[in-house]
Amino acid sequence: MQFLDDSLLPENQEPLVIQVAPYGPQFLPGDSDDIPVTMEEQVQKAVDCYNAGATLLHVHAREADGKGSKRLSMFNELLARLRDAVPKMILQVGGSISFAPEDSGQAAKWLSDDTRHMLATLDPKPDQVTIVVNSATMNITELHPKEEFEGTSIAEPALFEAYRNMSYEAGPLFVEEHLKRLQAARIQPHFMVGQIGKLESIERLIRRGIYKGPLMVNWVQLGGGSEGPNPRNMLEMINRLPDNAVFTVESFMRYVHPLTTMAIAMGCHVRCGIEDTLWGRKGERMTSVQQVERLVNMSRSLYREVATGDEARRIYRIGEWYDSTDETLMKVGYLPNRKSGVLGQPSWVA
Repeated sequence: MQFLDDSLLPENQEPLVIQVAPYGPQFLPGDSDDIPVTMEEQVQKAVDCYNAGATLLHVHAREADGKGSKRLSMFNELLARLRDAVPKMILQVGGSISFAPEDSGQAAKWLSDDTRHMLATLDPKPDQVTIVVNSATMNITELHPKEEFEGTSIAEPALFEAYRNMSYEAGPLFVEEHLKRLQAARIQPHFMVGQIGKLESIERLIRRGIYKGPLMVNWVQLGGGSEGPNPRNMLEMINRLPDNAVFTVESFMRYVHPLTTMAIAMGCHVRCGIEDTLWGRKGERMTSVQQVERLVNMSRSLYREVATGDEARRIYRIGEWYDSTDETLMKVGYLPNRKSGVLGQPSWVA
């Protein structure tokens, strides 16, 4: 992405899209008073965040016992209620979900399918599903002193060790099949990128014609296995993005606040919510709505507008798809693939 002399002037920046992740599946209800458990509470939390200024909702669901749900039917019910309650909001389901069959019939039907692929069968379908490429560790404890987790379930020794050794599987067979199913369902993949190498892999997926659509990228700075909260890392990721990518900054714990502040000033987009941090000032809990309000106030203090629901859908190009690899490369902002006999840097200019 390029910056012109006037790129930091707010009148030349797109309105700010605020993603909110208010369901925090890694935390348990006792960790915060702001964790919605019942279906009604989960829907109301979406309404409250939308009214505060968030226009994209990162969706997880909880069972009545407060644990994260793995039931397809639970997500279908929540999505249906959200469509009614916040019709302008972009609904994005977290792609880490592996659904569990609820009966023997489902178990037989799903036998040969990775249950994460069932995200493409959600009904009503979400606008987006998040996706990572390339398997990696995701040690969320590495960047933070243990005291940062005090007062939460993650501080319990067994859970702390589990999160310290956490990893995710996203090899090429899974990624290619998942992109195929999401595109067939017309669900936009939102790429979660924590390293430059993952961005390069996404470019190869586009160049090979496996993905044909707009490039939505969250820079996910979580800890071991991803890049750290160094502004140089963020600027290098921005520098390596193609010109028409839509870029959002996402972090973890109290790093959320300085990194999202920098992102707002640079014209990028931001994410917040208790899935990312429970904290405002050190030791003081901050609700998802309060986090949204902080970002709204920060943006307005810089004279940058905050996106409406309709503006967020335009900025995120919801419903936009491309017919060919060349069209995708051009619309996203990459150079064309090299054709036979072309020397030097390929160009769209004949």
